[in-house]
Amino acid sequence: MGAPGWSSRPESEGSMGSLQGQNVVVVGASRGVGRSIAEAALSEGATVLAVARGEQALAEFAWETSGVKTLAVDATVDSAPDEVFAALEPDVLVICAGALAPAAPVQELTWEAFSANWETDVKASFLFCRAALRGPLKPGTRIVLISSGAALSGGPPFAGGYAGAKRMQMFLAGHCQKESDRLGLDLRFMALAPMRIMPEGAVGKGGVDGYAAYLDIQPADFLASMTDMQTPADVGRAVVALATGKSQGSSFAVSGSGLAPAA
Repeated sequence: MGAPGWSSRPESEGSMGSLQGQNVVVVGASRGVGRSIAEAALSEGATVLAVARGEQALAEFAWETSGVKTLAVDATVDSAPDEVFAALEPDVLVICAGALAPAAPVQELTWEAFSANWETDVKASFLFCRAALRGPLKPGTRIVLISSGAALSGGPPFAGGYAGAKRMQMFLAGHCQKESDRLGLDLRFMALAPMRIMPEGAVGKGGVDGYAAYLDIQPADFLASMTDMQTPADVGRAVVALATGKSQGSSFAVSGSGLAPAA
C-alpha cells in the first residue's frame, strides 16, 4: 500500500537496468517531457514516483504504464518538497515542472504573464533544491533541473521571462552544487537543457505556434526549418545518463546530436 495520495499499478518483471534499486522522483511527470523521463527511468529498473498537479493526467499515466507511482502535488507550494520526500525519498530527483511561456511581444504583456516561468519553473526548482540542501537528502542523491536551450540562446522576443527563468535554473544548479560541496553533503546538482523545441508536448506546441504567429508563417513551415531536433525520449535517455554517469560540471545540453556539456 502506498502513502496517502499516491497510487501505483503492479510492477512488471524485466531485466536489470542501470537504475535498478534506485528511487527516481520526477516532478512535472504527468505528460510530455516529464512523462518521457519517468518512462525512461522505469525502463532502467527504477522505482518511479511521478509528481504533478493534475490528478486526472496522473491517473491516466498510472493506468497506461505498469509500475509507476503517482502523487498529486502543486510543486510551487512551500510544503511540496516535504510531502514528496515523505512519499518516496529519491536517489534521483528531476524537476520538470513548468508553465507555458507567453506568446506576445514585451509591450503586450502584463508582469503576471511575463513572470509566469519564474513563478513556476524557477520557484519549483528553488523549493526542491533548498529542501535537498536543508534536509538534507541522503549522500549521493542526484538532482536534475530541466532547463531549455533558450537559456543559452536568449530565446524568442515574444516569450516574456522564459529564457531568463530557464537560465536561472542553470545558475541554481551551480549555486547548489557549491553549497553541497561547502557543506560536505555529497549531493550532485545538474541542469539539462533540451536545445530544440519539441512539438510533441503542450509547451513545445505553444512555442511552435508562437514562433509561427510572430514570423507570420505556418507552424509546419517553421518546423521544417529546424535541424538537430531531439525528442522527449532523447531527453529521458539523457537524464538517465546524467543520473548514472560521472559527468563533470553542472549544466548540460541535449540535442539530436546527443548529450554534451552546455556551452
